[in-house]
Amino acid sequence: MKKAFLQLHAAIFLAGFTGILGRLITLNEGLLVWYRMLFSTLGLLMLMAFSGGIARPGKGRWLPLLGVGAIVALHWVFFYGSIKYANVSIALVCFSAVGFFTALLDPLMSGRRINVIEVALGVLVMLGIYLIFHFDRQYQTGIIIGVISSLLAALFTIFNKKLLLQHGTNTVTLYEMGGGWLILTLLLPFYVYRFPADHYIPTLTDFFWLLFLSLLCTVLAFRLSLDALKKISPFTVNLSYNLEPVYGIILAFVVYQENKYLGKGFYIGFGIILLTVLLQSWRVWLLHRKANK
Repeated sequence: MKKAFLQLHAAIFLAGFTGILGRLITLNEGLLVWYRMLFSTLGLLMLMAFSGGIARPGKGRWLPLLGVGAIVALHWVFFYGSIKYANVSIALVCFSAVGFFTALLDPLMSGRRINVIEVALGVLVMLGIYLIFHFDRQYQTGIIIGVISSLLAALFTIFNKKLLLQHGTNTVTLYEMGGGWLILTLLLPFYVYRFPADHYIPTLTDFFWLLFLSLLCTVLAFRLSLDALKKISPFTVNLSYNLEPVYGIILAFVVYQENKYLGKGFYIGFGIILLTVLLQSWRVWLLHRKANK
């Protein structure tokens, strides 16, 4: 269990850079995700080729992996869209709603009873987001897009918990990255027609940051997160990922001085969300301590 938590928080720390890189890379959100998933897939293929070969799911068992990959791709498009319409800090705070959606959807999809405490903690997070939505009206479009992103994140985490019972971490990551890239490839002509881009080929600087984003913040972080998910519940994983905004927002304050443009509603809402993370971490620690007595 201790190793799983260390893996989880290492993945969260790496994920904290994604918002900063999303603003740093000059491509629009659709193209950014397309290149991110392409480089991630190629990186995984090379890694698996040098470490024992590429595992293949059984007949018909690859379709769910590709489907979840499409959800991952859409989640990232909405996430980077939230940065475009608001800023890095707002997008990262909205990601915290993933705990609320998981607390509701996971029991419904797995057939277990709803945990009242999990729902209550999720509601606290939604309250924090609502306060930001209410006080910082200039960011409302970005907040709505960010909340949709968190709903998609909750779905792929829940589905991954089931897929990991059937496939290894490398197989899940590879086919989801490849599946997401394939779906985006099919949708990209319609996307760029609706949202024309200034340029379609990454600059040399963009290329460097895309590699950093794909190989470290995606492949490595994804694998660490999936390994942790084998031992930790989807709700705890998703709620722990609320620390991603903490890391990301600190970086956004340092790099982009976003603290100059955020009102009191943001800090009140963010304070509530941070309190929720601490309460859940304390709750999980107490339950683990009780189970090991």
